[in-house]
Amino acid sequence: MFDVICTGQAVLDCITRGREPKPYKPNVYRADTIRLHTGGDAVNESKALAGMGLKVAIVCGLADDIPGGIILDELNRIGVDTSRVSRVLHDTPVANILVATDGSRMSVNSGATRLAGYQIDPKDVRGTRLLSLASLFRPPLEDFETVKALIRAAKAEGAIVCADTKLPLREALSLDGLSDVLPMIDYLFPNEKEAAYYSGCSDYGDMARAFTDRGIRNVVIKTGAEGCYVRGVEGEFALPAVPVEQVVDTTGAGDNFVAGFIAAVLRGEGLKACALAGLQQAARSITHTGGNEE
Repeated sequence: MFDVICTGQAVLDCITRGREPKPYKPNVYRADTIRLHTGGDAVNESKALAGMGLKVAIVCGLADDIPGGIILDELNRIGVDTSRVSRVLHDTPVANILVATDGSRMSVNSGATRLAGYQIDPKDVRGTRLLSLASLFRPPLEDFETVKALIRAAKAEGAIVCADTKLPLREALSLDGLSDVLPMIDYLFPNEKEAAYYSGCSDYGDMARAFTDRGIRNVVIKTGAEGCYVRGVEGEFALPAVPVEQVVDTTGAGDNFVAGFIAAVLRGEGLKACALAGLQQAARSITHTGGNEE
């Protein structure tokens, strides 16, 4: 029995930080650092949770290539169970991430993020106290029937179900396609842009109510530098972000928030304590480059 099974995206990030505004030499720019880091929502969550001492497995797709091997080796090194990783892809997704000196970032991705040929088997999410759908509405979690089957498989064993949303890549996906399983989601973690997109609202309170009115038990809106806004079975409240001396890189901050929150859920803590644990973990993550300390 695992404490957590994380499923979703697995990516190798090439992170360029602090590029100078003009060429160092003709056609050559100099950056503060250029480093490879494992990334993707499922990988970031898995590593953070394993680092907290939890028994974690990851369910994802990789290719039998160099980036896939790097990700697999790193997950194994930190103690994440990789027995449910499928190496069926043609290419492992690789992202170029450009990080400004204030920690803000932009990314460049390829068609490999479509994860063509990979579909999650519901049996791979069995045997856990908590299932985390780490990138809902993005491959491999953009097919509604697959998502429904995963949620039902986890709930059949009494597992807690968490879902961290993403904005869709290909089509205008909505919550309507998951209406019959939304009440089975215990915790939903959209950021402010995702919450606005899926709720059609502009106010945090209205956004949160739009989700809970559909049956989701608790919604936790990640509001970046503001902190988070929470509505659930224990009430409704906002918490400020935990201050840090310097923001180095916001890559994976949301994934770390979810990991900190999940760890507190499994400790049996209340909703406000779980949110604070998420904010503390997110604050730790933004003080270094990449989605996790490596």
